[in-house]
Amino acid sequence: MSWKNTQQNSFADSLVIEHKSLSELDDVHNIINWGEIEQTLSNLYTSKTGASAYPPIMMFKILILQAWYALSDEALEKQIARDLMFRRFIDL
Repeated sequence: MSWKNTQQNSFADSLVIEHKSLSELDDVHNIINWGEIEQTLSNLYTSKTGASAYPPIMMFKILILQAWYALSDEALEKQIARDLMFRRFIDL
């Protein structure tokens, strides 16, 4: 299965990516062993055909943010679109 490329920053992202207000979730991001979780989740995506999907680890992180911040699906989508801290946490 191929995953969508989510690592390319915009010009604006590159200007503020290291701003200290964006580091609220960095401790959590660094404490958790995402590699183990990613390996477990990758077994759920077995299809070799179809359009490229978002990486399962990204979707898992999105669900974590949704639970922590008590956001509806629509509110979460808006938050990810405009909040660089969320985007950084999910590696978007």
